[in-house]
Amino acid sequence: MFNGDTDAVIPVTSTRYSIDALKLPTVTSWHAWYDHDGEVGGWSQGYKGLNFVTVRGAGHEVPLHRPSQALMLIKSFSARSPMPMLSDLRSDI
Repeated sequence: MFNGDTDAVIPVTSTRYSIDALKLPTVTSWHAWYDHDGEVGGWSQGYKGLNFVTVRGAGHEVPLHRPSQALMLIKSFSARSPMPMLSDLRSDI
């Protein structure tokens, strides 16, 4: 599940309230994820059976506002891997 963090149609707080209502156990606490340039791409939290990701600076149409970060999100989802953390990027250097 994902949100642009400036989405006025479905705000991040509304999505988090909806996820909280599912009462899923947290697997990974709320943390920043990073894009290819080492900039904060957004925030993420892992639950049992669900990952929630925000994309920094994106509105309701994430791929339109942040195409590079949206591609990273799709690739991570397809690979069933978490969003990259800063330590992941440093290991690639």
